[in-house]
Amino acid sequence: MNDEYLENITFDEITLGQKASLSRELTQDDINLFAAMSGDVNPAHMDPGFAKSELFHGVVGHGMWSGSLISAILGTILPGPGTIYLQQDITFKKPVRIGDVITTTLIVQDKKTDKPIVSFNCRGVNQRGETVIEGLATVLAPIKKIRVLRAELPHIAIHHADRFNATIQSCKDMPAIRTAVVHPVKPNALEAVADSVKAGLIIPVLIGPLAKIKTAADKAGIDLSDWETIDTEHSHAAAAKAVELAAAGEVDALMKGSLSTEELMAAVLPTKFGLRTKYRVSHAYVMDVPSYHKPLIVTDAGINITPSAAEKADICQNAINLWRILYGEDKKPKVAILAATELVNPKMQPTVDAAILCKMADRGQITNGILDGPLAFDNAISKQAADDKDISSPVAGDADILLVPDIESGNILAKQLTFLGHSDAAGIVLGARVPVILFSRADSLRTRLLSCALAVKIAAARHEGKIK
Repeated sequence: MNDEYLENITFDEITLGQKASLSRELTQDDINLFAAMSGDVNPAHMDPGFAKSELFHGVVGHGMWSGSLISAILGTILPGPGTIYLQQDITFKKPVRIGDVITTTLIVQDKKTDKPIVSFNCRGVNQRGETVIEGLATVLAPIKKIRVLRAELPHIAIHHADRFNATIQSCKDMPAIRTAVVHPVKPNALEAVADSVKAGLIIPVLIGPLAKIKTAADKAGIDLSDWETIDTEHSHAAAAKAVELAAAGEVDALMKGSLSTEELMAAVLPTKFGLRTKYRVSHAYVMDVPSYHKPLIVTDAGINITPSAAEKADICQNAINLWRILYGEDKKPKVAILAATELVNPKMQPTVDAAILCKMADRGQITNGILDGPLAFDNAISKQAADDKDISSPVAGDADILLVPDIESGNILAKQLTFLGHSDAAGIVLGARVPVILFSRADSLRTRLLSCALAVKIAAARHEGKIK
């Protein structure tokens, strides 16, 4: 039979003792997909630490994953298309672990004479010949011949949530940072604060019109009695007060509430307020992209509009410093300097800037990173794309940091990854004497917590003198 088609075996064609088999290996992705589909997140299946101490001494597959192999045979092989499942009795004999290959066999046991009903003995064995599942299935068999094109399986990307969780969990033994929350006059802003407090990441100081803050708290059902508040007339005053506290060392971080990023940064950027460092202030997204093999930093997608080569050097150094804080000071991140082409073209300034930045790194003007550019986006994130163009590079296909040409391309790239690529993006402002936490209304709880965890780690690194 052509594998591109499914063809059934009708009731009249079925004979006693007829059988069909199917083999499938259980993988971690199978467990994740079955959990996502069924909602069964029993820690025996999902948590190696929990499962290790339980009856089966390690993670086991969902029982009904094995049962689904019976359904697959009935629906696609014997009897095949047109079959209606009526009844299933199953006994689970042994656990199925990741890497086990289960061969399931169905044998026709009985055919009714007055109705097209067929019963099958069902048995699944592992690669060691041990029975893991057995039972009896009853179906209404098709009476008409059916031959249909086999449907292609959908492409599904598994989003492993532990990339962010590891960073968040690493802050458990670190002290919460005193954080000025600027103008939190909407319920969602206060909910973000409450989540961060509950996670032990921040100690909030709410700054803004107190009456509006209390109204928002009432709507969100949040008790403010344990949080410090500072009453200001409006958002401009709230931003100014927060910067004053940061400059005086009275808070460790700033958090954007219900005001625009531009308004908050207008208070942070002037040198007279003392929050500037030797590096230019820049924005970075720490991203968890399901289709990419590791975390990715995209910079600058939020502050610098059309940075010069010198300004990009600061943006690059800020991102390198952040990456090393997160993933290890003994390592050097790979920085891809993006442009529309991988060739230097004097008429295309981003390609010239990329070449300049690489030479600056060679001369020690940018440190602790491995830079290459210009690289087109595909070359930066796909080794195959780089090989197809004969690009020999330690960065191509394995970038940790994407340095974009300007704010528009960076913003578009980050939002494409977020909305079309189903990525999470935690925003943080770098280069000031305190980190600035930026939330979006669309951020998930996990993303909000990561933004705060980034601030915790940056503040600790600054206190320890690791960054200046």
